[in-house]
Amino acid sequence: MSQEEQPELAPAAERAASEPELPRAPQEGEPMAGTQAEIEDLDVAAPRVGILMGSKSDLPAMEAAERELTQRGIRSETRVMSAHREPDVVADYARNAKLRGIRVIIAGAGLSAALPGVVAAHTELPVIGVPLTSRTSIAGGLDALLSIAQMPPGVPVACVGVDNARNAAVLAARILSA
Repeated sequence: MSQEEQPELAPAAERAASEPELPRAPQEGEPMAGTQAEIEDLDVAAPRVGILMGSKSDLPAMEAAERELTQRGIRSETRVMSAHREPDVVADYARNAKLRGIRVIIAGAGLSAALPGVVAAHTELPVIGVPLTSRTSIAGGLDALLSIAQMPPGVPVACVGVDNARNAAVLAARILSA
């Protein structure tokens, strides 16, 4: 290659100024808090609220929560899982919900209403319990209401009125906007 064909090289200082700055890797022992905060602030298409119920028969009552969240533009996912028949599935869901973008969990259950408490025992996310009535409920859902409201210390579960999944969604929306 002749001298006329060789590309003209700019001094290193000029090249460095014109090149885009690449993110640097964290040094050993350096906290990754900034990265974690950036990840949490990303607006992705992941659901923000998980709506759980112990049985498919609870779906008509829990649909009110999904409708309310949809009207407010809040993404949600709805799952059926039993704290009694599938305790490992419930625990796994609760443990991994935050990693998937869930920020609040609404759990509807009737009778002994174990689902909200089991979920709360396995996550740091806010859990809202919806006591549900069924044909075998005692005193119009009082059994479920007391099961959700009377949680032991360290396992908090918010509780809305019997069959009031819509209020659970309103409360979830308020938690998300706080």
